[in-house]
Amino acid sequence: MRSNSLLCILGFCLFLAGAIANAADPVAWGSLSEKQQRVLNPLADRWDSLSAERQARLANGADRWLQMKPAERRVARNQFRRWRSLRPAQRDKVLNQFRRYQGMTPDQQDKVRENFRRFQRLSPERRQMLREQWQRMSIEQRDKARQQMQDRQMNRPPLKRPADQ
Repeated sequence: MRSNSLLCILGFCLFLAGAIANAADPVAWGSLSEKQQRVLNPLADRWDSLSAERQARLANGADRWLQMKPAERRVARNQFRRWRSLRPAQRDKVLNQFRRYQGMTPDQQDKVRENFRRFQRLSPERRQMLREQWQRMSIEQRDKARQQMQDRQMNRPPLKRPADQ
């Protein structure tokens, strides 16, 4: 359950990444469209105190929000509620995983997304069994499993290690 929530939150972070913009100049409240201002109204009083980067991210996020269908907005609201319910350590873990994902090559990101889709297609019972199996593994066993998964993805034979011989 917790891993599934973290995966959903990672997906939400990926969604937010699309809204990130690098801005050098602040975004004036008056330059926002009326619709953007309606979405961002809770921030109106402190808009000028926000960093230029945050203003740009929020303006882009408001644009994305306005383009969403009602069902997409419900999903986004639920994901945000989940995010807010996480403990700080859980948020840090998700953010670190997200940063790690951002540092991957496009091919690596494609593989992560495909693995996630494959995992989601498994039955709930099978996913739970795999989570429990992973949690019971030692750090060394997890490292070995990760390496084997990478070897399989690269379509190369597994490396022979002294401990394996």
